[in-house]
Amino acid sequence: MTPTSPVPPYPTPLGMLKGKTVVVTAAAGTGIGFAAAKRAAEEGAKLLISDFHERRLNEAADRIADEAKVERPATFVCDVTSEEAVQGLRDASLAALGRVDVLINNAGLGGEADIVDMTDEQWNRVFDVTLTSLFRMTRAFLPTMYAAKSGVMVNNASVLGWRAQKGQAHYAAAKAGVMAFTRCAAIEAAEHGVRINAVSPSLAMHPFLAKVTTQEALDKLVEKEAFKRPAEVWEIANVMMFLASDLSSYMTGEIVAVSSQRA
Repeated sequence: MTPTSPVPPYPTPLGMLKGKTVVVTAAAGTGIGFAAAKRAAEEGAKLLISDFHERRLNEAADRIADEAKVERPATFVCDVTSEEAVQGLRDASLAALGRVDVLINNAGLGGEADIVDMTDEQWNRVFDVTLTSLFRMTRAFLPTMYAAKSGVMVNNASVLGWRAQKGQAHYAAAKAGVMAFTRCAAIEAAEHGVRINAVSPSLAMHPFLAKVTTQEALDKLVEKEAFKRPAEVWEIANVMMFLASDLSSYMTGEIVAVSSQRA
């Protein structure tokens, strides 16, 4: 399948987050979280990255320092399903960065199961990692942002929050919850000068996705994209950087689709 629009050159940093402090969850590995952390570093942010996997987290921090030619980001191992760990991440972030200007909530868990075969455990696990963790993170970090009368949160949703796909009832329902939570939290936070938005990617290709998805399924998903190719993870991260920056100063409660899918 020939893409109708080729992959563009990797972006040249513009200093969009110069002087900002940024925390990124689920930032290890090769997915959107890592791309967002690397782009934040390239855009001038002082960074703390977090993930459940300690070895991969440290490898990610080393890669960011090496590839972005920046100071090695601070790290914190965090299980987003643990309230104690989330509070620990908040405290470690404040200790390392002094303040948190931007929180990028990237943690999420997918999977494929038809409803009649899905267990309570599968349903609950996807919701705990994908949606309830967002509530925990937001609750933990908002008070210091409120006190500062400023701050930005960027959440990672999915087009499946709007669109139907077989075997994805748990994930789609959780991502629709991310969208609804983002809108409601944004209205509360606006009174305190804090903005909260979300991106909604369609298909971003990375090795982990390729590992857990058949080539046939990936080909079908790519066919739905107008550009006939998946997004690069940094193309999703680019929009996150815009939402995290002052360039989006009048946006809050918005769900920005990063997609070339046709309606």
